[in-house]
Amino acid sequence: MGIDDWFEGTIGDTLAESTPHWKTAPHPGPDAPDVMVVLFDDLGFAQLGCYGSTLATPHVDAVAAAGLRYTNFHCTPVCSPTRAALLTGRNHHTVGMRSVANFNTGFPHMTGHITEHAATLAEVLRDAGYATYAVGKWHLCPMEDASAAGPFDQWPCQRGFDRFYGFLQGETDQFAPELTYDNHHIDPPATAADGYHVTEDLVDHAIGFIRDSVSNRPDRPIFTYVSFGAMHAPHQAPPEYLAKYRGQFDEGWDVFRQRWFERQLEMGIIPPGTNLAPRNPGVEPWDELSDASKAVSARLQEAFAAFLEHTDVQIGRLVDALRELGRLDNTILVITSDNGASQEGGPHGVMHEMKFFNGVFEPAEVMIEHIDDIGGPHSHTNYPWGWAMAGNSPGKWYKQNTHGGGVRDPLVVHWPARIADAGGIRHQFHHITDIAPTVYELAGITPPATYRGVEQLPIAGTSLAYTFDAPDEPTRKGIQYFEMGGHRALYADGWKAVTRHEKGVSFDDDVWELYHLAEDFSETNDLAAEMPDKLAELIELWWQEARTHGVLPLDDRTIELFGTTRRPHTVHASRHYTYFPPISHLPAETSPALGGRSWEMVATVDLPAGAEGVLYATGTENSGFSLFVQDGRLCFDYNSFGDHSVAVSERTVPEGPARLGVRFERTGRTGWAEVTIDGEACGRVDIGFVMRMMSSVGADVGLDRLSPVSDRYTGTFAFTGTIHRLDVEVAPSASEREREAQAAAEYAAEMSRQ
Repeated sequence: MGIDDWFEGTIGDTLAESTPHWKTAPHPGPDAPDVMVVLFDDLGFAQLGCYGSTLATPHVDAVAAAGLRYTNFHCTPVCSPTRAALLTGRNHHTVGMRSVANFNTGFPHMTGHITEHAATLAEVLRDAGYATYAVGKWHLCPMEDASAAGPFDQWPCQRGFDRFYGFLQGETDQFAPELTYDNHHIDPPATAADGYHVTEDLVDHAIGFIRDSVSNRPDRPIFTYVSFGAMHAPHQAPPEYLAKYRGQFDEGWDVFRQRWFERQLEMGIIPPGTNLAPRNPGVEPWDELSDASKAVSARLQEAFAAFLEHTDVQIGRLVDALRELGRLDNTILVITSDNGASQEGGPHGVMHEMKFFNGVFEPAEVMIEHIDDIGGPHSHTNYPWGWAMAGNSPGKWYKQNTHGGGVRDPLVVHWPARIADAGGIRHQFHHITDIAPTVYELAGITPPATYRGVEQLPIAGTSLAYTFDAPDEPTRKGIQYFEMGGHRALYADGWKAVTRHEKGVSFDDDVWELYHLAEDFSETNDLAAEMPDKLAELIELWWQEARTHGVLPLDDRTIELFGTTRRPHTVHASRHYTYFPPISHLPAETSPALGGRSWEMVATVDLPAGAEGVLYATGTENSGFSLFVQDGRLCFDYNSFGDHSVAVSERTVPEGPARLGVRFERTGRTGWAEVTIDGEACGRVDIGFVMRMMSSVGADVGLDRLSPVSDRYTGTFAFTGTIHRLDVEVAPSASEREREAQAAAEYAAEMSRQ
């Protein structure tokens, strides 16, 4: 077999004696549908208007009115696993995504990327002749590989997408995002002051990709993956949307939860006789809140609602573009979410979501001082448990949990060319793994047994195409396991066993619940005590499914995994980092992990007269730190959620070559920092609170590309001197010191035996 093995013509000595032949490009056929998957982030089952809420989502509601709504659709409890399952049709543990892509625990079920044994929808469809585009959140590559150096093998364009515009991390600031275009990082094209919002930018690019394709290759079908950052924190929206909702939620979460529940019953979204699940532990009755708590909590929900409506308008723009291009009728449009409403705002909500990950929960009396910042660029908010509980109506618990509140989500499917039952509702049990096989069936494509020489895992999902014309046909999805951080569940033939795991408790001591979902939609009638044999049967079946799909070993570690492993051949292989600017932006987990650590930083520079600007900045105006020269002084600003601790050098920086640095020492939950010039300490500040997780946004050398970390300058404040190199040395964490001590002891013991 040679390079011309495709050639079926003849080659003679001359053209007259030869017959040409042209290689046929793959194509799924002239009637192949376009496919668009729109994925919300952290959107609860009840939060769309067409699923019961009173929130304004008219564009999604219109799609639902012309398509189908599914009421028994499920996903995994967090984002990366759902995305991996959606794009492969396999279970998330099986493909290496037990939890978020930020982690690699050294086991096959948590590698931080999708295994090559599971080709993505984009890879399969592209090889079949589709144009493939992705915009928005990716969160499916190891975050330590997200720098400009890659490796790029798990970036969108290497996993099947022809074009990509969005962000690689799990979240970003809506007004000052970290952006990646295809295989390179770019600066945001505008600022909040210019009216910029990333959701609009994403949709602009999605429409642009589609227009280019239709204009140049109208014969090719198109797969577009639109993965919004909405409704993940930070909840940020343009000011006109925020203004619309002022005072709209003053009645509180109890009133709205009941109202949405009643609407769900009226609309047929939930079965007659469904109970509203009891209040989740930790959620206070609205009437018992202080006036300050009510004011702040209502304003946080206003930001969520504004963000949702703004996103809905962008979905309307997508639909209008497809209609204008004549592609809407033959487009399979899927709209869903990656998990239930988020619990990461805590019981009271947060002005800055990173406070949740630092174990900081501010009283409303403190937050109310900045209430007018909520939803704008000066905040990074997430709402309280009470609003998330309402958003997950009628179920219990939240994102991260395997109860209904964590895993039941809306699913809207729209395809005018094929779906006749406009506005229909379907109640069959289905799961996020079922999207890929549905697309394959409808496009007439058989996923390959091998892909680029790699044997492929079997598809785990079940196509839901049979439901289009059969509203009452029994579900063909008989069984599905769930697991996240030790939370576990199993659905089997209308029954569900589920347990909510407490971190640190033995998995053997987890308390399992039993529900007959066919009669108990909201999981309120626990039959575990009445039917112990049935519960035992389902628990055993869970273990069988866990072994089959690679769920083991059970692992309940979550945020403590951030920045804890230093593996060879990664950016974090050592504790020393050296940068030679100018360089691209450093996404969060490709930059040094300085949260909760002691560290030292030194920039080797040349300073002309009057030089100033940023040497190193990480985070945003909401949290982070910046080292910079201003007014002839070296400055360090540690921005702990808006509380600025600033060290300024006691002497001026010299002209010419110099070494400008900062030494940071953590002393428990507090610390101190001192700036240094040519190794000499010359300015110190005490740090009242050391952030363990500073920001989901990364770092810059020589400027501050995103929103300014320090309030002492504006814009990027690029350094006007020359930075030859910048070195960072990170002290070992307590766990690293413990591991190193253990390794040293084992080595010494081995030597003593020889």
